[in-house]
Amino acid sequence: MRILLIEDDTTLGAAVRDQIAADGQSVDWVTRLDAAGDAVKATSYDLILLDLMLPDGRGIGFLKRLRTRGDVTPVIILTALDQVSDRIEGLNAGADDYLVKPFDLAELSARIGSVARRYSGNPNPIVTHGPLAIDLAARSVHRDGKPVQLTAREWALFEAFLARPGQLLSKAQLEEKLYTFDAEVESNTIEVHVSRLRKKLGPAVIETERGMGYRLGKP
Repeated sequence: MRILLIEDDTTLGAAVRDQIAADGQSVDWVTRLDAAGDAVKATSYDLILLDLMLPDGRGIGFLKRLRTRGDVTPVIILTALDQVSDRIEGLNAGADDYLVKPFDLAELSARIGSVARRYSGNPNPIVTHGPLAIDLAARSVHRDGKPVQLTAREWALFEAFLARPGQLLSKAQLEEKLYTFDAEVESNTIEVHVSRLRKKLGPAVIETERGMGYRLGKP
């Protein structure tokens, strides 16, 4: 997944960014709402983590503007505002979840996974695909009952295919899932990761449409 983090607390922001990266996800971190607005115009995000009190305004207004223009990107609010009325306001504005600071980073990871699964249409963390048994919450894969070790990048790429079964994904779309704005992308990165996934999970796990992109293979 590619995640937008909107948080002006540099200590917390760095901790959340590092946690997301350790989970194998790509994250862009901004500290102001104007920068967040530019980011969502430039990139299609899978999820947004939104602080409510930013230097240039309230996150609630940003969220309402997203929903008003039809943007359905899932949003998890991260805030120190812990009153029931604040939670109700956030949820009524279109948030999908609400986490009060201070929070445990492992809980944040779990909530990100839960919201992402609901949006993909399958809230069940256990997925089977042919000989593969995939635990989306634990980020683990077994092939014919034997565990398969995937790197963070390999998992992020495989997860992108699992979230869109049967859908053709272009190389550019896949690169967006793996890299932040400031990361350098080598021209053959996607091809290398796809090759490694096929070796680990089976040659038919990912299909290639030459010149167009890749899709999850049939079970």
